[in-house]
Amino acid sequence: MTKQPGSSAPAESDRPAPAADVPPVEQDTAPELTSASEPTAAADDGLAPDRPAVPARGSTGTADQPTEAQDGSTDASDSAPAVAPGTPLLALLALGWLAAMLWSTREVINSAAAGLTAISLSAFALPGVISAALVAGAAFALFGVDLLARRGSDRVTLRFVAAIGSGLLIALAAAFAINLTYADNATTNVIAGTTAAAATIGGAIAGARNAPVVGAVVAAALGTLLFVVAFSQARDPLFDLFGAGDTQESLLSAAKWVSRTESLLAGLVAGLLAFGYLTWARRRAAREDGAASAPRWPAYLLAGAGPGLFLLLAEVIIRVGGRSLLDLAGALSEADAVAQTSLGTSRIDNGIWVLFVGALTAMIAFGRTLGPARSDDDPVEAVETP
Repeated sequence: MTKQPGSSAPAESDRPAPAADVPPVEQDTAPELTSASEPTAAADDGLAPDRPAVPARGSTGTADQPTEAQDGSTDASDSAPAVAPGTPLLALLALGWLAAMLWSTREVINSAAAGLTAISLSAFALPGVISAALVAGAAFALFGVDLLARRGSDRVTLRFVAAIGSGLLIALAAAFAINLTYADNATTNVIAGTTAAAATIGGAIAGARNAPVVGAVVAAALGTLLFVVAFSQARDPLFDLFGAGDTQESLLSAAKWVSRTESLLAGLVAGLLAFGYLTWARRRAAREDGAASAPRWPAYLLAGAGPGLFLLLAEVIIRVGGRSLLDLAGALSEADAVAQTSLGTSRIDNGIWVLFVGALTAMIAFGRTLGPARSDDDPVEAVETP
């Protein structure tokens, strides 16, 4: 006896129903199924076969569950590229500092009474101009690539091209200003070419992908240059403090200690500024995107060492691009040759001091923000449940 349609009585036969009653459904030739949410007349009459609904081919879940991409990739719009905060202000300050250094160098050179004195003063002023051009090129290029990142264009090639182009703009502007306002002599072309090279190299540095770290390096380097100029007002009192007298030995000893004090304080300023900038960038990124990852200790280490690296890179540019000017100034007299050699060695020592002290300061400041690590032996407090 078989079960009649619409009947609720169970089947009396002990044998299972033959499989032929329900035709198999092939995967490739499955008929179009009716949605379970729409009742049909066959289902109301009890004529539909008693089998579960087969989902359509290609479905990965219910309508309430979102599907995921097969390759496991996430949408690019979910994670915005990291940007450096305050880049317009950094670019404005760096360009202003470069303009001030170019103007002061021009005034010093034009005030020289003789041509030989102008050559010597140009050699003395060249390191300040090159350092300012290096920082200005990096700051302006960072502002350019930051605009691209905010518009969603964060490809590596496009970022690097934009950074180089921004640095070239500063290089051409600085070279044009030097040739237009400086006296037309042999040293002018050397200063203009070396300054343009420094600005271009600074722009290339800004093409690095980690924009907050580059911004921290630029901010710390700019602050270090400003501190060095401000520290010059305290050199004379420090000479007296370190025992500078009438003898040559006492003057050299005092000059050595003054230089070390300046380098130590400049490194402290560089490390603190780098740490402060990265902390600001981290907090701003956390406000804009709660899922943004915080920078780790290598970022603070590199940011703190960045100003010292900038000073050493500026020295390399000076010795390569401005070699002819340095040789010309050293050939004026034996005293000038000794002075150029001594100043070059002092600049290298200063860069090394700023590099290591700045990196150590930034690392210590970052370590102070970390809480104590939890040990496995620490007892775990039990949570009482009501």
